[in-house]
Amino acid sequence: MIYECSIHGMLYPNLEPTVPLRIAEPERGSRWQQYIRLLSLREVPERAHRYYVKHVEDLIRESGQTPLLNLRRGVVEAFFRRCADNPRLEDWQVRQCVDAIQLLLEDLAHAPVADEIDWDAWRYGSQRLDADHVTLARDQSVAEAVTRAARKSGIPDQRQALERLVIEIRARHYSIRTEKTYLNWAVRFFAFCKSAQAGTTGAGQVQLFLQHLAVERQVSASTQNQALNALVFLFNNVFQSPLENLEFPRARRPKRLPVVLTCTEVGDLLGAMSGLYELMAGLMYGTGMRLMECVRLRVMDADFGNRQIIVRDGKGKKDRVVPLPNRYTEALQAHIEQRQKLHRQDLAEGQGATYLPTALARKFPKASEEWIWQYVFASSRLSKDPRSGVLRRHHIHETSLQKAIGAAARLAKISKRVNSHALRHSFATHLLESGYDIRTVQELLGHADVSTTMIYTHVLNRPGVTVVSPVDQL
Repeated sequence: MIYECSIHGMLYPNLEPTVPLRIAEPERGSRWQQYIRLLSLREVPERAHRYYVKHVEDLIRESGQTPLLNLRRGVVEAFFRRCADNPRLEDWQVRQCVDAIQLLLEDLAHAPVADEIDWDAWRYGSQRLDADHVTLARDQSVAEAVTRAARKSGIPDQRQALERLVIEIRARHYSIRTEKTYLNWAVRFFAFCKSAQAGTTGAGQVQLFLQHLAVERQVSASTQNQALNALVFLFNNVFQSPLENLEFPRARRPKRLPVVLTCTEVGDLLGAMSGLYELMAGLMYGTGMRLMECVRLRVMDADFGNRQIIVRDGKGKKDRVVPLPNRYTEALQAHIEQRQKLHRQDLAEGQGATYLPTALARKFPKASEEWIWQYVFASSRLSKDPRSGVLRRHHIHETSLQKAIGAAARLAKISKRVNSHALRHSFATHLLESGYDIRTVQELLGHADVSTTMIYTHVLNRPGVTVVSPVDQL
């Protein structure tokens, strides 16, 4: 027997559900009342209750008022996809929608379909890439890049210098992160000179700015050296006035050991994750890929025949090959099959393009719709290109994976500073512990110099572990 209930504004004057909650197990009290109480228990602000109820009502209507216990995964995910592709909904509204349905199906109705849905993938995978995201920012014109960087600084008199800086950086094919970093430091330097009204010029201004960063801002040594590198590049290549008389020493960076998880901790971390993000984190640990290398993986880069993954355009513009872990081969194949179904659906709706670098997109106009160029870990929502207006399905936002790893570390109660790069550190360390030579590890990590990889040799010499403390000999 199907139980039906609705409250029609009895609980809140502005909250009037218009459809019944249909669950095949009658209990005391209204199901809507129970749902409202559940929202309060989960500390959902009362002002948001009406929106949670609206999301639930929309799902019930679109499912043809099917009883919640009989809902199918395809119906729920189709509902999420329509929400994600709605241009009027912001990222936080999509996450709110997923939260509302998860509370309904998982905590209230205990519907079987709740165990089949990758909630985090829909919740966090809906975040759009911004126009200045590192994947897209290289397509910005020089004028756009400068305008975005200098928007809050009020230094129009230095715009020509900033544009020249971007041109010099791009002529050398530096990474987009280097461009954004150097541009940001140049803007901050010009703003400092304007506000300080310093009487000195050239090297004197740079020295005052670096002193300001070190003494007043108390920045780290790496930040201070980064600012110095940016200004040296600015004066050498834009102003054509090398800083020869600069009397400011480079700060000595402290030598830090990487955060390395034990094999048990890695197992606990991955065990606290599920679905898409468990697969991504497992691949990062199993291959040593960096965060952006993982999220930017394309279909053609997964070579199941040779059991390897090709990491393209990594740090330093280098490609490399890493092993495809046996543990995740089937999961990755299954995910790519689901991804292909989504791509076919996008093509049928005229929205099957993905992002390609500008020159490649001009050379092969149809390549953006080909299957092999699609991102493996795609966003759950489409994004409109701010310049061309084309709807594309980009890769998921990297912060979604970072949040999932952080949440899993807290759930696993790992008392270390766990982030995505800790998985790469653990990969290298555990390989050395297993007896692999350092040159092999260097190749797998993509390091240009073996001295960079040498930081992981601390596992081969552990005086803090092998030496017996004298207090234990009393």
